[in-house]
Amino acid sequence: MAKSNRSTSRSGPRIPVYQLYGEREQWPTPDLVHCELIVERSRLHDWEIKIHQHHGLFQLLYLKGGTARVVLDEQEHAMQSGQLVLVPQMCVHGFRFDPGAHGHVVTLAHPLVDALVSSGLGPIDSGLLTPQIFTLETNLDDYVDSAFVRLDVEYRGNVAHRDALMTALLQCIFVWISRQMSTVHRAPVRPEDQGRTYFRQFSQLVEQHYAQGWAVDLYAKKIGITAAYLNILCRKATGQTALELIHHRIVLAAKRELVYTTMTISVVSDALGFTDPAYFTRFFKRHVGVSPKEFRNQAATIMELA
Repeated sequence: MAKSNRSTSRSGPRIPVYQLYGEREQWPTPDLVHCELIVERSRLHDWEIKIHQHHGLFQLLYLKGGTARVVLDEQEHAMQSGQLVLVPQMCVHGFRFDPGAHGHVVTLAHPLVDALVSSGLGPIDSGLLTPQIFTLETNLDDYVDSAFVRLDVEYRGNVAHRDALMTALLQCIFVWISRQMSTVHRAPVRPEDQGRTYFRQFSQLVEQHYAQGWAVDLYAKKIGITAAYLNILCRKATGQTALELIHHRIVLAAKRELVYTTMTISVVSDALGFTDPAYFTRFFKRHVGVSPKEFRNQAATIMELA
């Protein structure tokens, strides 16, 4: 999605922060979910995805066949076929796949994760804060395997009600995860330092108020810290300022409206808190590289070719 940045730890090396591993370009469509096969990215990197982090993204990696080694917050684990790993945002992680390993990687933006768990899936809400590995039982959990396969097909296509079916398939996967969490003993969520707690609160507030034109000072006030400290936390976590993260969320919302609705650019501008459509157009072009109209036309071409 965006150019990779780096976060710095006082006691350790720099950890790259990516939207997707190795990505430096914008996603072609503004979906809140990204699907790909393990082989598509890992074989480009000699089957090794080096240590990195993601901001604002939650990942599911389903190893359908083969084996792998996975590092999750400094702990190394062996993965076998039929296992599913949950990678929360800012979890330091990396993979080393045996050549020929195959499966699916599903990346979700947090607004979509919040929507999926809002229906009350029991322990899944707190469980998504820590990395975990689950094993699918042969035959009993075949529907989860099928959900990943069908999700990938729908993601790559442009059939009617695509979003609705993808959401339903993701809900199916999340229900299965919730059931696993309710039947196994899990270690309690590790306490985070206060700075990470503040940053998580900021991320949640951005999701609620990005279209209301809140200034960074107001976000900081709601959290109970200064704007300067909030910027320090944001740079430490993502390499970007608080304002850059707010703008990134607004741009994502604008893209979705331009691609998936027929609202005029003026109406999109107003819905996102801009009082002047001309200023919205300049804002969008500065961040995306093309005007809203050009982006809509380009996206329509991509969708037609899909």
